[in-house]
Amino acid sequence: MPAVYKRILLKLSGEALAGDRKFGLDFDNVLRICASIKKCVDLGVEIGIVVGGGNFWRGRSSGKMDRTRADHMGMLATVINSLALADGLEQVGVDVRVQTAISMQQIAEPYIRNKAVRHFEKGRVVVFGCGTGNPFFSTDTAASLRAAEIEADIVFKATNVDGVYDSDPKMNEEAVRYDELRFLDVLNNGLAVMDSTAASLCMDNQLPILVFSLDDPDNIVRAVKGENIGTLVK
Repeated sequence: MPAVYKRILLKLSGEALAGDRKFGLDFDNVLRICASIKKCVDLGVEIGIVVGGGNFWRGRSSGKMDRTRADHMGMLATVINSLALADGLEQVGVDVRVQTAISMQQIAEPYIRNKAVRHFEKGRVVVFGCGTGNPFFSTDTAASLRAAEIEADIVFKATNVDGVYDSDPKMNEEAVRYDELRFLDVLNNGLAVMDSTAASLCMDNQLPILVFSLDDPDNIVRAVKGENIGTLVK
């Protein structure tokens, strides 16, 4: 089955890279994710990736620390994850570049939108590190922003649940999963898709979001083929 999307923005949580360890990196798990990404590249899909840093640091839970400094530390955590993804992708045979919103030219390219697009045209995956480069913005917002900038067809949010529910499925066994939602439903009902800034940015730019589980990394492949998985927000 061919891919139904030409260019996607894949949002990965830092926790996805930690696997069962819950902290740091489980590189075997990183390689499994990268192998699935390679299958999408082989289908001709152009892929940008934004990864969180929660497996190393969460600025919001830093207690009495200055929020701006804590967020900058979180941005550095995303760079660790971005470099790990790049290494995993290279090991499975994918050409990849890391671009960061904060300049660190010894280890990554600075984020330049036109250069990122040129990488896509050459068949490379681009991993975007450091979020937006600004404090007070989540990596979900960074994913929405980069997706709009690179003119992605859709944002894939690969998470630890298989879609969006009307309540927490871990707390409520009768929670109902939505197959499809409107952005206004998400914003008005406070549904846990992305934070409101990220969801509003996608809504304003007519960027659909597909939320699905990464328990099986090949769900990324199923998603690019248009199979019915997860919850589509549009």
